[in-house]
Parts: sequence; structure tokens; C-alpha cells
Amino acid sequence: MGITSGLVLFAVLWFLTFLCVIPIRLQTQGDLGKVEPGTHAGSPEVHNLKRKAWITTAIAGVLWAILASIILTGAISIRDIDSIAGQRMAPLEDN
Repeated sequence: MGITSGLVLFAVLWFLTFLCVIPIRLQTQGDLGKVEPGTHAGSPEVHNLKRKAWITTAIAGVLWAILASIILTGAISIRDIDSIAGQRMAPLEDN
């Protein structure tokens, strides 16, 4: 795994984790009873995005370390995944 692929893996993990962390402890305007005119009741009032970004970075870092070590050590390879799937894909036939 090169530097670029490592950064791409981290970015993908970070955004997937961030999308999972955002709704945790989210307080909407409807929950607090302070709906501003012209906004939806589901609009966030207290979102704590900075704290959630740091939490996301920590979780993504741990996940990245686990996946990077698996990739770099070769503990799981494409051949292992192929044998788990059961059979290889048949080549395309010309009609």
C-alpha cells in the first residue's frame, strides 16, 4: 500500500465514520421547542461538529491502523477473498 492509497483509505474511513457519528446526541430545534421561522423543525440546534470531527478522527485512525496492518502484512489477500466467495467469476463470452 502506497502513501496515496493509504490517504485515500483514511479519507474514505473518515467520511463513513463521520456520517455515522453526526446523528449521535443531535438536538434539533423541534426537540428544544425553539423552531426559527423559515427553518425545518429537524434542523440542528446543538450539533457539536468540532467535537464530533475529533471523535471521528480517532475512530477512523484506529480503523485505518487495523486495515492498513491487515493489508501490509498480507493476512488477508485477494486470493483469500476469492476462496471465500466460492467460485471465480466466469470470463465474458462473445456473442
